[in-house]
Amino acid sequence: MTDSKPSKSARKRAHLALQELGEELIALNDSERAALSLDDKLDKAVRDAGKINSRGALRRQKQLIGKLMRDVDPEPIRAKLAELRADDARMKRVFANAERWRDRIVRDGMDALREFEADTGAADAELRNLLGDLDVAFSEKAEKAVHRQIFRRIHQILVRIL
Repeated sequence: MTDSKPSKSARKRAHLALQELGEELIALNDSERAALSLDDKLDKAVRDAGKINSRGALRRQKQLIGKLMRDVDPEPIRAKLAELRADDARMKRVFANAERWRDRIVRDGMDALREFEADTGAADAELRNLLGDLDVAFSEKAEKAVHRQIFRRIHQILVRIL
């Protein structure tokens, strides 16, 4: 006769998986954690873990979080964390894209700017003015400041069309 109860190893793996999920919660900021609508005890345990400096105490706190996670449905938490990771990955792609466009616009000038406008569908007078400011930048420091302003403007446009 086979036992329908999971083995001790299987239960331990499941507990460790919940503990790892709980550890991911520790890394979240307050607003991200609030979006998860955690149980009060679990939320307090996660907040407390963020304040602990002692390695041993933190390990015990993570174990407590794993234990509290047993009473919670982990699937909504996993789904929300996946959504947060996707948003983070999307913003990293936007940032990298903005850097590429900035470098290209600074290097190639108006041709690259026209291509950026055609690609994004956003004709931007401010960006044109910044490109003009780059031509009259009188020092390396002023030039770097204009590069940063160009990047910020490109980033704003890319985030808006996202």
